[in-house]
Amino acid sequence: MRINANLNNLLGQVKQCQLCAKHLPFAPKPIVQLASNAKILIAGQAPGQKTHHQGRPFDDASGQRLREWLGVTDDEFYDPELFAILPMGFCFPGSYAATDKKSGDKPPRPECAAKWRQEILNQLNQVELTLLVGKYAIEWHLQQKLTVTQAIENWQTLWPHTLVMPHPSPRNNIWLKRNPLFEQQIIPKLQQRVTAIITAVQL
Repeated sequence: MRINANLNNLLGQVKQCQLCAKHLPFAPKPIVQLASNAKILIAGQAPGQKTHHQGRPFDDASGQRLREWLGVTDDEFYDPELFAILPMGFCFPGSYAATDKKSGDKPPRPECAAKWRQEILNQLNQVELTLLVGKYAIEWHLQQKLTVTQAIENWQTLWPHTLVMPHPSPRNNIWLKRNPLFEQQIIPKLQQRVTAIITAVQL
């Protein structure tokens, strides 16, 4: 794996980050996957609790669906020279309590993006395709307040260099049923694009 000196230094700092420690349910454990020559960037939300304990991004049911959408194997997905995985928050932010009005995991902590995101992205200058997974990644990268549905309805305006995507969590099954366009029309084009990029790297 090729990591340039600047990115290597940044990764070292990220691993030691304590910026939002007091807000997290567990000790900070930043989880990213990066190499300076990565071709596809996955900009997700934040690690879930299972990912936090296992230490590998998207190592859960959401990740399995994401790999199916991409049409890639586990080995390809976890090759940092193919895929850079840079969530909006690097650590598990915690889940809502049963008494809260909301459910599921809390939003990514904002400190992460403010401190690290642009500096790391500046080192990823060989990315050919960026996947924006979920509303927090969509809003940060596009600098617009959009719902996931709104962003995906206009996906062709960003294609073929960027694609907006719903989070692959099983919690989004209802959305996927209501919006069959995504899996019926967009996913085949995504798989073709990913295959072309990986094939070119392997030649």
